[in-house]
Amino acid sequence: MKKKRTLLERLKAGIVIGAEGYLFEMERRGYLKAGAYVPEVVLDHPDALRQLHREFLRAGSDIMLAFTYYGHREKMKTIGREEELEILNHKAVQIAREVAAENNALVAGNISNTWVYDPNRHDETAPQTFKIFEEQVRWAVEEGVDFVLAETIDSLGEAQEALKAIKQFNLPAVVMLSSIDETTRDGYSFPDACHDLEKAGADVVGLNCTRGPITMMPVIEQIRDAVTCHVAAVPVTYRTTPDQPSFQTLKEPGKERAFPIELDPFEHTRSEMAAFALECKRVGVDYVGTCCGAGPHHVRAIAEALGRTVPASRYSPDLSQHAMLGKSVLDHNKPHLSKWKD
Repeated sequence: MKKKRTLLERLKAGIVIGAEGYLFEMERRGYLKAGAYVPEVVLDHPDALRQLHREFLRAGSDIMLAFTYYGHREKMKTIGREEELEILNHKAVQIAREVAAENNALVAGNISNTWVYDPNRHDETAPQTFKIFEEQVRWAVEEGVDFVLAETIDSLGEAQEALKAIKQFNLPAVVMLSSIDETTRDGYSFPDACHDLEKAGADVVGLNCTRGPITMMPVIEQIRDAVTCHVAAVPVTYRTTPDQPSFQTLKEPGKERAFPIELDPFEHTRSEMAAFALECKRVGVDYVGTCCGAGPHHVRAIAEALGRTVPASRYSPDLSQHAMLGKSVLDHNKPHLSKWKD
């Protein structure tokens, strides 16, 4: 096998694709519970997780992200499985590494918001938060990850603790913020927060989750102007709008809310996600991905929009072969074409 290029080498050469969305997709497939959203699938159904990794890999993801999102001590307490915490973290990286080897992909450790950090009690909660991050990063390092991704963090203070935990192991750090507000929870604009994270040693900064492409891109452009390092844009695949800027605020008329299990009517199409990837390329974003709601078809559309042919491209749509929409429609079917095209 040829030598695997590092994350920074790949970013220097062009756009890196990072498929996410494991949490929602595993819930949709029936392998973890909405609400707690703890990645029990790692322990209970590793083959199901292995399959989703493989599907994202075939669709064009350059990164296999260990499914340890919410696989931290506080969340494991919620479901009464805290004693299995270390096992889950090691096993998740092992599964990601196994699949990554099939196509020379990178393996990323993963840490996420803890719900413990309180900006108003920074001195008390920052050490607790760091401890949660540090043990997860340490376990990921023991399994040989290529870098660590910290995500869905809504306070600069918490993001700084995550970055500190990553950099003490001298690994490349991707740090992505996420908030349902126009600022971080501790009051920083996203461009300013990302600038501070870059100064503190983050190799890639940006946004993930919460916002769909429409409401994420304007902020991403501001971040691109504010930093000199690499920028990540990893939206949810839902049609958020200026009036409903996060997927937590989406709702249909007459209904209380769609988040988290009634979001289906808001799903972006594959072609819309392909358009988002091209917009990222235009503004100079070099780490493009998908978050909650994404499926492999979204990832493949992004990869192909960026000019790549991936293993799953063998089965990309070709409507010229369709019995009614294609090139060869049988004579007895032709009278019905108007009903298909109207």
